[in-house]
Amino acid sequence: MTSVETEPALSAVDTLVRELATLHPEIEVLRPSPETGPYGHDAATARSANGKLAPGGTAPDGPAVALPGDAKQVQALVRTAAAHGVTVVPRGAGSGLSGGASAAADQLVLSTERLNRILEVSPLDEVAVVEPGVINAELNAHLQPHGLFYAPDPASFEISSIGGNIATNAGGLRCAKYGVTRESVLALDVVLADGSLITVGHRSIKGVTGFDLTSLFVGSEGTLGIVVRATVRLRPLPVARRTLSAFFAGTREGTAGLAAITLSPVRPAVIEFFDTPSLENIDDHSGTGLRQRGGALILIEIDGYGIDEQARDLSAALTAVGGHVTVETEEQAALLWELRRSGRGFPEGQWFIGEDIAVPKSQLPRVYEAFPALEARYGVRISAVSHAGDGNLHPVISREIGPDDDPAVPPATLAEAATELVRVALALGGTVTGEHGVGTIKREWAALELSERNLQAQQAIKDALDPEHRLNPGKAF
Repeated sequence: MTSVETEPALSAVDTLVRELATLHPEIEVLRPSPETGPYGHDAATARSANGKLAPGGTAPDGPAVALPGDAKQVQALVRTAAAHGVTVVPRGAGSGLSGGASAAADQLVLSTERLNRILEVSPLDEVAVVEPGVINAELNAHLQPHGLFYAPDPASFEISSIGGNIATNAGGLRCAKYGVTRESVLALDVVLADGSLITVGHRSIKGVTGFDLTSLFVGSEGTLGIVVRATVRLRPLPVARRTLSAFFAGTREGTAGLAAITLSPVRPAVIEFFDTPSLENIDDHSGTGLRQRGGALILIEIDGYGIDEQARDLSAALTAVGGHVTVETEEQAALLWELRRSGRGFPEGQWFIGEDIAVPKSQLPRVYEAFPALEARYGVRISAVSHAGDGNLHPVISREIGPDDDPAVPPATLAEAATELVRVALALGGTVTGEHGVGTIKREWAALELSERNLQAQQAIKDALDPEHRLNPGKAF
């Protein structure tokens, strides 16, 4: 008797890819393969994804990836994926730090990288209309000849996309004066889970018709819809900008300087705080000598009219509480801001966890005061750079990898220390994430912050807009 070989049944993703090739050949779709692996993670989950091997020692397949070029193609992709029971993971530039864009091989990644047009700039309305794949820095380069700028500036502004910034309600350095992404988004075009396209918000600065669905979608991490167009608010380029540094003897003295800024008449655009170990880390990683100038640093940018008066009043306020204040040259200022964005290095030979907690800015000193007790209790080291103007800290919790330790198995005490630091922030009226989002990494921490009834309300919104949970399932809550 002769056996008849049969082809293995196609997976839902394989069937989807085939159908898209037949029905929508204008849309480029990449089949799951090792080459699509980078689309399966974001910046936060890249380290854990790299190095994993499939059976046989080969690189595992990544997800299927679709690269639409316009809103109608996004609609077609969402509808076709739904028909095959394949969930969709929206993805911007992949620079996120919470696992919000991570995807499995049985999912379809819908990348917005080709939706990258700046559709309109209106100087009189002070708005721009952009697609989600526009890079933050490229938008500002385009706006400069108009004398305008887009205020949100996450540390990854040179590579992060506007759509990704909207998905996580990204913050950045200038939040102290200009607010986070939400304050700069007026209207959105969104593709919902059923493939329909809706517009929410207003082109006008004012508008209160209906619920504020724009704010609902901002920060929703692609779980409620896929942004395909955004109307964003612009601001005049400041007539002047100036950088001041204020070095203090130590971390405790530096946090006192933060209060002096708040009580002064000056409202800086940027207020960044570096504790002692953060300065030491930057010096070790970048070959600088910041620690020689003091044990803590407040780095400040002021802008606008009256720049000399602002610098004078701020210098006086900080000097009065022990700060050594310098009005930096443009060259030195550029170096200091680059060190803020990329000067820190990952601890070598150590396990580490990075956090994104926020507290009312008056409580920043108490968070830093909590570090020594946590270090002693859990055998870790903790440092933090802060967007001090709005109370957002980025702590790094680390522990040495011993000669007999398995580097792939961090001790439980590391995660316990991170969770306890989250509890400290919550006890001070804070939150588990100030700007990176919940994604997959912070879901357990989010459960510490959100009440059961709160979670039920959020789940009801998800069910109303995406009843089959087709968009970015398992993220945010």
